[in-house]
Amino acid sequence: MPEISRFYGIIIAMYYNEHNPPHFHAKYGEFQAEIDIRTLQIIKGELPKRAKTLIWEWADDHRDELLQDWELARQKQLLNYIEPLK
Repeated sequence: MPEISRFYGIIIAMYYNEHNPPHFHAKYGEFQAEIDIRTLQIIKGELPKRAKTLIWEWADDHRDELLQDWELARQKQLLNYIEPLK
């Protein structure tokens, strides 16, 4: 699973040729979740409240880039790295 960003111990990644809706994977310690890019709702899994807040802030700022990476992943193209939350 290609990593597209990393910040504050959170790893953001996408799988190639994934199922809809457009989403990304977030991992924080032993917690993992799939997050819808458009709504930022958790589709599957769970995350601690602080990690969710940081991920939502980051994803809201980078939604267009996430959707571009989603399209690249669907086409099995190299994904772009997205700047971490600072």
